Amino acid sequence: MMLFDKHLPTLERAREACRERHCWSPYPEMPKAYPNAEAAAASGKAAYEAMLGQPFDLDQPGTIGRLGEEISPYTQAPLGITYPQADIDALFDAAQSAMPAWARAPIEARLGALMEVLDTLYREHLFTLVHAVMHTAGQSYNMAYAGSGVNALDRGIEALVYAEEAMRAVTPKAGWERRFGPSEIRLEKTYRIVPRGVAVCFACASFPSWNAWPSMLASLATGNAVIVKPHPDTVLPMAITVRVCRQVLQAAGFDPNLVTMALDTKAQPLGKALIKHPKCAIVDFTGSTRFGKWVEENAHPAIAFTETAGCNTVVLQGADDLDAALRSLATTMCMFSAQMCTSPQNVYVPADGVDTPQGKVGFDEVAQRLADAVARLVEDPRKAAMIMATIQAPQTLALMEQMRDEGAAQGRVLLESRPYEHPDFPSARTATPLMLQVTPQSRELYGEERFGPISFVIRCDSAEDALSRATQDVKERGGLTAFLYATDEDFIARAEEAYANAGAQLTTNLTGAMPLNFAAAYSDYHVTGLNPAGNATLTNLAFVAPRFAVAQSRRPVKEGS
Repeated sequence: MMLFDKHLPTLERAREACRERHCWSPYPEMPKAYPNAEAAAASGKAAYEAMLGQPFDLDQPGTIGRLGEEISPYTQAPLGITYPQADIDALFDAAQSAMPAWARAPIEARLGALMEVLDTLYREHLFTLVHAVMHTAGQSYNMAYAGSGVNALDRGIEALVYAEEAMRAVTPKAGWERRFGPSEIRLEKTYRIVPRGVAVCFACASFPSWNAWPSMLASLATGNAVIVKPHPDTVLPMAITVRVCRQVLQAAGFDPNLVTMALDTKAQPLGKALIKHPKCAIVDFTGSTRFGKWVEENAHPAIAFTETAGCNTVVLQGADDLDAALRSLATTMCMFSAQMCTSPQNVYVPADGVDTPQGKVGFDEVAQRLADAVARLVEDPRKAAMIMATIQAPQTLALMEQMRDEGAAQGRVLLESRPYEHPDFPSARTATPLMLQVTPQSRELYGEERFGPISFVIRCDSAEDALSRATQDVKERGGLTAFLYATDEDFIARAEEAYANAGAQLTTNLTGAMPLNFAAAYSDYHVTGLNPAGNATLTNLAFVAPRFAVAQSRRPVKEGS
C-alpha cells in the first residue's frame, strides 16, 4: 500500500477535478516549466539519440525475431531501431498467467502501482518520449510534450479515477436476512470483482499515447492484463511505455507480463489475429474507420472500445468579430496539419453569407477570408513549423493530390497546398493546407474524414440548411467535435440540441489563444459513442465498468455468529 499512499494526494485532487470538471493538472503545461527543464530536456534528447540504430531492449516472452520500420517525418531517414517480435500465443499465455495474482491484489495495490507507472513516465522518460513522438508521429516539440506527454498522463490518471469509482461501487461483503414462511434465512454474501481477461490495445499512428494510456490503465486497474499493439510507424513511444510498465510492476512485486507488446509490419498486419484470438477479452482500438467498423462487427465475444474518425463540422451563421472567428478556425485547421481526430474539416456557410454587426458578409468573401487567414498563418516557415509540424505518412500527400484534382473538378480550389521549408529539419515532410470550395452535391467528396490538412467550404442554401446538413453528416458519417459561430441565440439553442442528438461535442463562439479542439482532461468528454466516429468515451464510467464483472458467493450464517 506504500505506493498508493505516496500517490494518494494526487489521486484525491484528480477525483475532485473529475467531480467538479474544473481545470487542474499535476503537471506543468509547458516544457520550460518542467523541473530543471534544461537538463531534463538535454538528457531526454540524448536518451532518444542513443536508441537510434540499436536493438530496443525489451525482455518479454515469445520472441521469435526483431522488426522495425519507423521513418522520421522530420529527417525522412529510418530510425534503425529494432524491437522484439513475439509469438502471439506466447503473449496471451503469459498475460493470462500473470492475471490471477494481480486480480487478487487489493484495489489500492493496483492503483498505487499504476500511479507509479505514470509518475515514472513523467519523471524519468517524458523528454525521451517527446523526441520519440516527434520522430515517429511527426508532432511538433511543444505538442509532443503537451498533447502526447502531460495531457496523456492526465488522461491516464482520469481513467484510474473512474476505474476506482466503478470498483468501489461494489461492496465486498453483505449480510442478508429474510423470512420464508416460518424460517428466518440469514446469508453471508461475498462479491468479487473478476477481470474480463486479456486486453489488446491498439495505438494509433498520429497520437499513440493519448488514447493508449487511458485504455491500458482502465484495463489494468480493473485486474486485466494488456497486450499493446503499436502502429508500425510509431512503435518507439509505446515500446518505452511497455518497458516502464513492466519494470514498475515487477518492482512492485507483480508479474511484468501483465503488459507486453505485439509488433507487426504494414505488409503483414496482426490486428485481426489478435482480436480473434480465443483469449482476447477486451479490444481498445483507435484508428481508421474501415478497420474500426470491422472491430465493432467482429470482436465478439471480446468487448470493444473504439475511436475511429469523423467529418468534424463547422457552421457559420454569424459572428460579432468575423475576423477573430476565422483566425481561430484557421489556427485549429492548421494545428498538427489537421492530423488530429478533433480537427475541423467541413465548413458549412449560407449562400447569402454570415451575419456580422456591420451587416451580411457574402459567401465568397467569407470563404476567401478564411483561406487568407490560413495562408497568413503558414507564410512564415518558423511559425508554420510550430503550428503544423510535419505530415506523418506519405499516403497523406497522395490523398491531398487526389482531393485537389477532384475538388477542382467539382468546385474550386480556394487554397493550394505546397511544401514549406522547416527551419530546423530541411528534409521534413511538410505540406500547407489544401482548401476546397464545393456544394452539397459533392458530399461523397467531403462526407468522410480526409486525414491531413484538407478542408472543404460548403455553400448551403441558408443557415438552417447548413445546420441540418452538418448534423446529418455527423449522425450518418461520424463526427467527434463540432464548431459553431452564431449571433442568433435561438439558432444557437437549436444547434446545441441538434449536435447533441447527432453525438458531437460542440464548441460555440470561441475565439482567442485556445485551440478550438483542445480537450481538457478531467473536464471534457472525448467522443460520445452516438455516431460512427466511435463507441466509447474518454473518460466515463462506461469506459471502465465493462472491463470487469461481479461474481458473488453466498452461504448461511453460522449459528452464534
